[in-house]
Amino acid sequence: MHDTAYEHGRRFFALYWQPHFRDVVELGSQDVNGSLRDHAPATASYLGLDAAPGRGVDKVVTPGDPLPLPDACADVVVTSSALEHDPCFWETFLELVRLLRPGGLLYVNAPSNHAFHRYPVDCWRFYPDAGVALVEWGRRRGVEVELVESFVARPAASGWADFVAVFRRPGPPLVRLGRLADFGETQNGYDAESTELLRHHAETFDMLALAQARQQLQNCERERDELRAQAASAPGELGKAYEAILALKQESEALRRELHTLRGHPSSGA
Repeated sequence: MHDTAYEHGRRFFALYWQPHFRDVVELGSQDVNGSLRDHAPATASYLGLDAAPGRGVDKVVTPGDPLPLPDACADVVVTSSALEHDPCFWETFLELVRLLRPGGLLYVNAPSNHAFHRYPVDCWRFYPDAGVALVEWGRRRGVEVELVESFVARPAASGWADFVAVFRRPGPPLVRLGRLADFGETQNGYDAESTELLRHHAETFDMLALAQARQQLQNCERERDELRAQAASAPGELGKAYEAILALKQESEALRRELHTLRGHPSSGA
């Protein structure tokens, strides 16, 4: 689990856990560099599901099959860094909602960006409207579910821009200590208590990083071309200009590698 996913999970339990909650189910529970189980209250009854045995896995489930749990068996269902690996995550979403009691909460964290990584497959990235779309999918399938909040968060050291969403099975009034979107830098957020998008931006954080890197590359290549022109018109300065061109070439190659990384492609030289 990467740094921001771990921290968002901690804040979810801190803000949304209620004294009467007891049963927690996690899909994708294997402890890899941390687990959401770390943040659940000591009073919680926690069941970890995953496709393979490992630390933090209480029950192995078969991907694509209905979850072997009864309806309305959980107060809280959580899944982090897992749905991007699910070929039909929209069906899994309905299965997770099925487990919720009235007023129960579903916490989802999935990447909005970054590199392709099979585990064993890597199928999806989640843009800001994904939560709205999942609620609409539930409506079409006759499943009542509400979107409490969702947003995309700025990447930290690991580089992942997390899509974070909290859903709710209709029931008693919602109680929370605050909203996740107010912690850290987030954008394009929905919230059940707001009629407008929170910190709306036309691009995701990953798209902004890509645009900035592309602009740096264009500036570097323009300066390189200007130096070449100067060297051709002033032979006496050729040596200095050539050294500057070499330095700029190295910089542009580094920027191209960064662009390939941001796009999720393998690194390659210019």
